[in-house]
Amino acid sequence: MAKEKKEIDLSNENGVQGQYKTWFLDYASYVILERAVPAVEDGLKPVQRRILHAMKEMDDGRFNKVANIIGQSMQYHPHGDASIGEALVNMGQKDLLIETQGNWGDVRTGDDAAAPRYIEARLSKFALEVAFNAKTTEWQLSYDGRKQEPVVLPMKFPLVLAQGADGIAVGLSTKILPHNFIELCEASIKYLRGRKFELLPDFLTGGMMDASNYNEGKRGGKIRVRAMIEEVDKKTLVIKSVPYGVTTSSLMDSIVKANDQGKIKIKKVTDATAKDVEIQIELAAGISPDITIDALYAFTDCEVSISPNCCVIVENKPRFLGVHELLRISADNTKDLLQKELQIKLAELEGKWHYTSLEKIFFEEKIYKELEQKHETWDKVIEAIDKAFGPYKKKLKREIKREDIIKLTEKPVRRIYRLDINELNEQIKNIEADIKQVNYDLEHLTDFAVAYFENLLKKYGKGRERKTEIKPFDTITAKQVAIANTKIYVNRAEGFVGTGLKKDELLTECSDLDDIIVFTKRGIMKIVKVADKVFIGKDIIHAAVFLKNDERTTYNMIYTDGDSGTSYAKRFNVTGITRDKEYDLTKGSDKSKVQYFSANPNGEAEVVKITLSPNCTARNKEFDYYFEELEIKGRSSMGNQVVKYPIRSVKLKEKGKSTLEGRKLWFDDVYGRLNNEQKGTYLGSFEEEKILVIYNDGNYEITDTELTQRFEADKILLIEKFNPEKILTAVYLDSEKGQYNVKRFKIETTTLHSKFLFIKEGATLEAITSIEEPILVVQTGRGQQIRKAKFKINKMVEVMGWKAVGAKLMDYSKSVEMEWEKREEDNNKQPELF
Repeated sequence: MAKEKKEIDLSNENGVQGQYKTWFLDYASYVILERAVPAVEDGLKPVQRRILHAMKEMDDGRFNKVANIIGQSMQYHPHGDASIGEALVNMGQKDLLIETQGNWGDVRTGDDAAAPRYIEARLSKFALEVAFNAKTTEWQLSYDGRKQEPVVLPMKFPLVLAQGADGIAVGLSTKILPHNFIELCEASIKYLRGRKFELLPDFLTGGMMDASNYNEGKRGGKIRVRAMIEEVDKKTLVIKSVPYGVTTSSLMDSIVKANDQGKIKIKKVTDATAKDVEIQIELAAGISPDITIDALYAFTDCEVSISPNCCVIVENKPRFLGVHELLRISADNTKDLLQKELQIKLAELEGKWHYTSLEKIFFEEKIYKELEQKHETWDKVIEAIDKAFGPYKKKLKREIKREDIIKLTEKPVRRIYRLDINELNEQIKNIEADIKQVNYDLEHLTDFAVAYFENLLKKYGKGRERKTEIKPFDTITAKQVAIANTKIYVNRAEGFVGTGLKKDELLTECSDLDDIIVFTKRGIMKIVKVADKVFIGKDIIHAAVFLKNDERTTYNMIYTDGDSGTSYAKRFNVTGITRDKEYDLTKGSDKSKVQYFSANPNGEAEVVKITLSPNCTARNKEFDYYFEELEIKGRSSMGNQVVKYPIRSVKLKEKGKSTLEGRKLWFDDVYGRLNNEQKGTYLGSFEEEKILVIYNDGNYEITDTELTQRFEADKILLIEKFNPEKILTAVYLDSEKGQYNVKRFKIETTTLHSKFLFIKEGATLEAITSIEEPILVVQTGRGQQIRKAKFKINKMVEVMGWKAVGAKLMDYSKSVEMEWEKREEDNNKQPELF
């Protein structure tokens, strides 16, 4: 017998298609609400909340095996032990809600925690104080209906901002960065007081952070995080921290990869991380530490960008908020929870006062003797006692209930006779004081909430200071720091340049990020990217690495126009171009020809000898031409006419001097960089001169004008153009002798990039200047006792050697402040002049 054929109606709402319509939406909602995104009320995902609830149930003050905690949590979380264990370890590593014991792994190195049976945990005192209160908790049935679990925990702290959160749901994700505990408490206090506040991330891994584009953690914002890199010496760098989300192993892998790709040159990288992060990098010979540091930030995970995306569940819907709004919501929620707790406490106190007052009247007025009377029924006894309380009911704050009387009658007789009325009076007095305080706190709820956060700061703030340094980062251009790892060859006759022409002339070494500028005999200029083989044009006369926005490299050229036969001379710079576009530097004729060409790094203007064709009708067939007489113009300029007769040859006669002014340099004290973009303090015009840098630790250094150098701006007291004839005046504190010393000296060393200590070892440099006749203004005392004095140092101290100790200026005092006089003091009382 044939089986009956079944058909499914896909168009039916109850069919497969109809079910798919709702199933996917149900699944997406479930993942968003129950798995991936934290709730705004307590900042917890369901798995985290269930773990904390399970730990509270188990809490007896002792550590519990993590395996046991996972088992307890599985009564509430229906997704297996792996997800619970991972979430528990993640919370434990954040060192806030959970105290840990054993090997819990390391977020810096990426090491995993030990197995759950080997490690232990318990709730921290902080968690017990801020996250739990059964009286203010709303409860719901667990997934199997056997137990009660909290809908949300009554969290009296902006936990989601302290711990951060990551989650990927269906159609959305969340990434909330962690913030500093102390700053969160202080920001909550400021908000409750109606003052402005600022919140920026802080990471347990430390490092440095540029949060100028943080955008309050909203979508579209971005922060840059860098590892802390220190220069031990000219051959060794040490990485002292890792960026957030990066491990030491992944960081080392990125360094090795960058080295293999030729973007950096290192000899050896070693991970010596123990208690503190320490990755040692040994540099290859001849490699600049400053450029290597920049290259590490540009090409490795020493710098990472993080895009926050602050999404939380608000009223069962995902919402994208900023961290400031999150903190405001949390502070208001904390204030509401504190109000509820006070109201519950007030109700309990009033109930206690009511019963204690009843008890006092019951025994003091001997109402208990009604129990000795012969009443027909127990209800009659209750009525008689209630009637006996009649004259005293006005003293009470609420009605006497049957339950109150029954509770009084259940007191043991032996206690009736031992009762001390004075003790009841004392209890009532204490309860009334507590009620008064609670009422005061309710009336001044904001002050109470502020005091609550201040108490959290006092109890738990120690050791939670900011770990990530906030500072602006300069933008590192990859081209400027890329190591020259590629060889460029040129075939001048055929007109090719590239890396694959290994049988031809070696042009230069450069990085694969560079551009190459090429000029041909025809007068064509072209700039191309480094590639295997690129055709430019036959008869290449010059090729080099192109430096964008270079206003100093000057090209001197003499060409003959193919149509008129007239020769022209021009000087020009090439600062910006379109790559792979041909630029005709002549008047445009295909028969034009370059007679002479030179590239001059500092605008040098040479003298050339021009020889004309012997068949021409010119009287003088040989003469000198001076390029210094030409102005530097744009590359498209026609140039100045040199001669209208045919040229036989143009030869260099005399090398020229630069016609450009010295290079003007500034020091940007925000990023600690030299620049020619007028950012920061103007240092002067430089040709061959050097720069003097004096640090707050009493060292000086002479350095060149290389723009790739890095300086720690916060450690620099003085930076200026170096003049060996200038006299420096320094004041330093000799703590060993308890006195301030002063010395005047000249720099006598010429070694570049080496630091020299010019004060006593262990001393503290207070002030330094290169002013010719410096006047030191010293202020001592505080408040009404302020006294100012001026010292003409050049009249007091002779010039001595840079290693000299110097002369005593004055004894040490805590209240001393020193500065060099910049203008006349505008005071009625003139300072004493020594």
